[in-house]
Formats: sequence, structure tokens, C-alpha cells
Amino acid sequence: MSLRLYDTASSEIHDFVPVTPGKVGIYHCGLTVQGPPHIGHIRKEVVFDVLRRWFEHNGYEVTIVANVTDIDDKILTKSAEAGRPWWAWAYENERALDAAYEVLGCLPASYQPRATGHIPEMVELMDELIERGHAYASADGSGDVYFDVRSWPSYGELSGQKIDEMEPAADADPRGKRDPRDFALWKGHKPGEPPTASWPTPFGRGRPGWHLECSAMAGKYLGAEFDIHGGGIDLRFPHHENELAQSRAAGRGFARTWMHNGWVTTAGEKMSKSLGNSLLVADVVQRIRPIELRYYLAAPHYRSHVEFSEEALAEAAAAFRRIEGYVVRASEVTTDVQPAADVPAAFRAAMDDDLSVPQALAVLFDTVREGNTLLTSGERVELRANLASVRAMLGVLGLDPLAEPWLGLGTVGSGGDRLRGAVDVLVHTVLEQRQRAREDRDFATADALRDRLKAAGIVVEDNPDGTRWQLADEPGDLGGND
Repeated sequence: MSLRLYDTASSEIHDFVPVTPGKVGIYHCGLTVQGPPHIGHIRKEVVFDVLRRWFEHNGYEVTIVANVTDIDDKILTKSAEAGRPWWAWAYENERALDAAYEVLGCLPASYQPRATGHIPEMVELMDELIERGHAYASADGSGDVYFDVRSWPSYGELSGQKIDEMEPAADADPRGKRDPRDFALWKGHKPGEPPTASWPTPFGRGRPGWHLECSAMAGKYLGAEFDIHGGGIDLRFPHHENELAQSRAAGRGFARTWMHNGWVTTAGEKMSKSLGNSLLVADVVQRIRPIELRYYLAAPHYRSHVEFSEEALAEAAAAFRRIEGYVVRASEVTTDVQPAADVPAAFRAAMDDDLSVPQALAVLFDTVREGNTLLTSGERVELRANLASVRAMLGVLGLDPLAEPWLGLGTVGSGGDRLRGAVDVLVHTVLEQRQRAREDRDFATADALRDRLKAAGIVVEDNPDGTRWQLADEPGDLGGND
């Protein structure tokens, strides 16, 4: 495998060389479950799901860890406003996150650890940092523990910043800090906070800082050094910068490659709950099929920002339906065509070039166009090979409509089986009348019947196997080429 990936730390594309041959360890930061996920959150899940599928297609054993931050200032605030226990609030939104993963066809993570389940590992990491002189307990008795950024000369290496040019850290009360840029590893329990939102440590009761959580969980499940750490580009600083510093300062190699995906923006701004411009996954899939939403999020290059609009969403849905329409039609005239063992060389080259899905999709669309020509010509042997190739490419992207989880979920069409069956009987009655008119060389009547179907939104296709029909807005609009 000659995969090359862009490493945010070096700002360069380099060859991927795994820590352990044949295996890949990936950690990507999951959601802080203060609320249900919007499509900006879930784009990251789709990106790393495609990456995982590409590794697995190439025979790698992949361990992928996506954490859940289930204790946080925002969770405490939102749950208090709602009059709910913080843990109940977090769990409700964790379930919404899981549902979003599932509805968009993301494979389950190898592990999905919760922050609250890893307090001992976090305390152990803090102890190591204090022993090495890179962390300290606040002298004001608050129970806070901070990372000493000036003790680590490489601090700022991931984001390309110098310490003196950074803004003060905003994650804890600055009164107990040696330097305003020091960040919190542990936050002492404060009056008014729920007693259940704190754990005993040698430094006093409290709860973990956000950055500490991910270093501890990544280390537990992937080891001191692993292959890829990822997340949205907004996490590069301070979250990932702080993770890198505290992990390296504790003597851990940590991530070899850092991957960051671009935002989904609205009106040029990052989609976020705080800006009030979020689009919840649960809402969006009510007006567009989940497989089409996945296509919309996966199609751009993962490092590019995606400006959301309803028009762009509709265009993506229409593009996917062209692919889907071919797959459905081809599978109707062939039998038991499974995905090919490998993908076309041009598709492979695109995916190996920093996961360039746009170029890979260009190869896919070219192959679909060839397949449509084969459908018309009746070349069944070549059609089977073409369909197998298309399904292999779609499988890498998690978009094969004939595979799980999409198979059997009504991803083709929108009318339901009973309605489709009834319409099919009526349309075929008209098509039989049209065929008799053509046999009688009454072309005026035949054309009139075709035009009446077209006016009703039904497109007719004549091919060597007979006449087919579909709704004009269904996947793979046939275009009325009879």
C-alpha cells in the first residue's frame, strides 16, 4: 500500500508507515455530549469511516477509538438549565450521537470509551507529569492541577505557534497558574457543582480537564505510540496541541500522523450550537435520505471546508441517485454480482493520494457511464464486471445501496412497496397499449401515450431487454430517451 497522508504537524504529505506492520491504530476525538450532533460534528465521523474502510479494503487490521466526553463545563451548565442530572443529560445525547453514526452508515468504533470511565488512567498521567516537572497542583488549595507549558520547549509545535504569542488558556480560573497559558489537567470541585461530578484524587475532589481525557484514553487503547490522531481542524489548537504536549512530556511517542478535516460552514462560519446555525442530523435526514447525506459529507476532500446550503444538498442527492440508479438497473438484469476484490487503478491512486475522494468519485462516475452504455447495448458479461467494480468503489465509501446497512431500508425510490406495486400495474397497462400501437405502426398514438406518462412524471426506457419505467425524480433519472 502506497498511501500518502497530509500530516498537520509537519504541514506535509508523507508516506504512511504503520507502527506495527499490517495494523493501524486511529484515535479521533468524539463529541462532548452537551447536545445532539449536527452535520458539522458528523462529517468527521464520515471522513474517518471512509479512511477506516480504505485501510480495511487493503487488508489492514484497524483499531479505531472514538471517545465520548461525558463530563464537561458545558454539560454541567446545559443539564442544570434543563433541570436534569448531568449524567442523564450526557447519556441521552450520547445515544443521539450513536444514532447519528448508525443512520449514516458509520461502522462502530472498535472502542468508544467514556471519559468518566477512565479517571484512574488520568490520575496516573498527572502523577507522571508532576514527577517529571511538567505539571503542578495549584498552591491556592483549589484542587486544580495545571500543565506547565514553559517546561516543555516544543509546546506549539502542532499549531506552529510560539508560547509568547498565544492567548491565555481559558479553561480554568487563572489565579492558581504560574503562567496564564498553562492549561488545566484537573479541575477542583467548586461549590454549587453536583457532588456526583467529582472524583477523589491526591489533589482533592474534582473532575478531569478536556485535554487530559483524550491522552489517557488514547494511551490505554492504542499504546504509547500509535498511527493516526484525528478530528476537526478547530481541535488543532488548543485541544490537540495540549494533548501532544502532555503526552510527549510524559515520555509517550503519541500520534505519528495528525489528520484534521475541514468544517461544515453556514454563511462562512463554522457550524456550531453556540452560533445558532447548527443543523441536527436527526432533522436533516427527515428531508434527505441518510445515504444521500453521507454522500454529501463524504464527496468533498476531507481537508476542505463545506459551505452548507439546501441547493448543495439537493445537488449531492441528485448526483448520488445517478450512481444508485445504475446500480439498481444493472442488478435487475444481472444476478448475484458481488463487489470486485479490488478497485480500478485510478480509483486506488486517488484514494492513496491523501484520501482524495473527489478524484475517486470522478473514476466512479466514469465507470457508471460505461455501465449505462453496457446496459443499453446488452453486453451482459462486461456489465457484470462493471457493476462489480462500481460496487467495490461504493463499498470503500460506505455508499453501496445493495450492502448493509442500506440494503432493505427503502433507499431506492420514495413511495413504498404497495404503492409502487399498484403504480407498476397501471403503468404497464399503458406500456402494453403503447407497444401494440407501435406494432400497428400507429406511432402518433405510441408517442401520445409516452407523453402522457412523461407528463405524469414517469420516464420510459426502451432497451434490448424490453421497456422499463421509473419516476423522473427517482435515482438514475432515465431522461426520457425512448
